[in-house]
Amino acid sequence: MILVLRALGVGDLATAVPALRGLRAGLPGRELVLAAPAWLAPLAELTGAVDRVLPTAGPQRLAWAGPPPEVAVNLHGRGPQSHRALAATRPRRLLAYRNVAAGHPGGPAWDGDEHEVRRWCRLLHAHGLPADPADLALRRPAGPGQPAGATLLHPGSKIPAKRWPAERFAALAGELAGRGHRVVLTGSAEERELAGRVARDAGLTADAVLAGRTGLAELAALVADARLVVSGDTGIAHLATGYGTASVVLFGPVPPAHWGPPPDRPRHRVLGVTQHPGTDRDWAAAGGVGTHPTLAAIGVDEVLAAVDEAEQAVRVSGATAA
Repeated sequence: MILVLRALGVGDLATAVPALRGLRAGLPGRELVLAAPAWLAPLAELTGAVDRVLPTAGPQRLAWAGPPPEVAVNLHGRGPQSHRALAATRPRRLLAYRNVAAGHPGGPAWDGDEHEVRRWCRLLHAHGLPADPADLALRRPAGPGQPAGATLLHPGSKIPAKRWPAERFAALAGELAGRGHRVVLTGSAEERELAGRVARDAGLTADAVLAGRTGLAELAALVADARLVVSGDTGIAHLATGYGTASVVLFGPVPPAHWGPPPDRPRHRVLGVTQHPGTDRDWAAAGGVGTHPTLAAIGVDEVLAAVDEAEQAVRVSGATAA
């Protein structure tokens, strides 16, 4: 049995898909148990690599009651807490990055300047296991997304610094609606008020607000059948990558080189000045409140241009396939 720890969020699980599939291919015939939050179970199923989810809110809450796993894999972080949590299950082998403080001197060295997908693939490669960083596709949910063909705007983020200003999302929504897009606003239940404000300011009707009204499986279906996704650097952007749905992702302060879609897929456009001398220092000195200035520097016209580029890439790829 393989026990994998990745007790984080949607984007974290989506970026671990190539590593999960590598474990499935490299260690066949074994049950793969993913220690992750219970609400992520629908997405875990869509990876096609996970047999069951062990509900886990974080490494400090890893409640493993079964026999020692044959292999434990730390896809959660570099330790020491996550290393120790897995070591406590007494696995025959622990695949993890080197952390002497956690009693794990083996494994490759951690690289802080590395894309999240490649980070976990490199861990597997160091242990002689396959993992293809391009293997990001997710299985389609059983039911169709409703409404199909919608343009999804996702104005929220758990991290306030990563939220593009709401008034710009409203301006974008109004412009896209005027161009014939069926615009809907997605988000969590906590983001429903934000999504409602964007919709009202854009002149959209109340039924355009889907924030808080979709479970994870429904959101995945919505993204799979969407025309376009525009969001910050958050989970829904990774769903768009997994389904090949055209997307524009607004980055700041974290660079797309660490969390962005593959740069060789033109239907996924990234925007944001991620390095600007003094920006972080000045923002922090001012209290570090609200949208990060690297994200606030992105204008509505710039996003609209990126939307055109993403949709053109879809048309070109469709014509090529035909």
